Amino acid sequence: MSDEPLTVLGQVGVIAVLGAIGAALYRRDFHSGWFLAALALYVVYDGLLTRAFFTIPNLPVDANWNWLGKLMSFTGMLIVASLPMFGLRRVGLTLKQKPGFRTPLIVFAGLMALFAYLALSDSSEMADFETIAFQWTMPSIDEELFYRGVLLLAMNEAFARRVSILGAGIGYGGLLTSILFGLAHGFGYSEGSFYFDAVTFAITGVPSLILLWLRERTGSLLLPMLGHCASNGLFTVI
Repeated sequence: MSDEPLTVLGQVGVIAVLGAIGAALYRRDFHSGWFLAALALYVVYDGLLTRAFFTIPNLPVDANWNWLGKLMSFTGMLIVASLPMFGLRRVGLTLKQKPGFRTPLIVFAGLMALFAYLALSDSSEMADFETIAFQWTMPSIDEELFYRGVLLLAMNEAFARRVSILGAGIGYGGLLTSILFGLAHGFGYSEGSFYFDAVTFAITGVPSLILLWLRERTGSLLLPMLGHCASNGLFTVI
């Protein structure tokens, strides 16, 4: 039996506890229905991403990367984004940027410089064609649509209070999406116990905060998707 259901249960459990703390701190700005919806969305997303917890074979069958799972989760979240209570533009699927685009561009350029430096510092050889094709496309469009799009909208509705950080309204719900992003990469269940990789959590969760800021500052998923794309892809070709 796959360990994935227990992994999801553990990840959701951590966010539920943190959400309960946030609900106590921001009682007047907390909406439980949206928070429960956010947790449910993560379960659905992970179920699609893992192809019903690895019960559905991958396609192509000889692929080294999870092409089908990424397509399933992206399609599922695109359907959710199309629902009236969400909306494509509200989840950031728009090319229109909020006024004052220069500052986000500077932050984005700095982020790209950091990723390029890290890629150049990596001693790995150039990846094969499938890895390059996958890393330059699937993770960015799929994960950004969910974490900085659909999930962020639900979490922002659950925790309405915002704090302006360099012109971007960041709320407790936004922080939870970045924590969950880190947990999705560094926390899980395997070989009979839960594990936590602090390094993996940090190197995914911290950049996630920058992508969150870009999303909230610009009102669009464009820069977060491009940034995420480069963060994965540069390591395959440099």
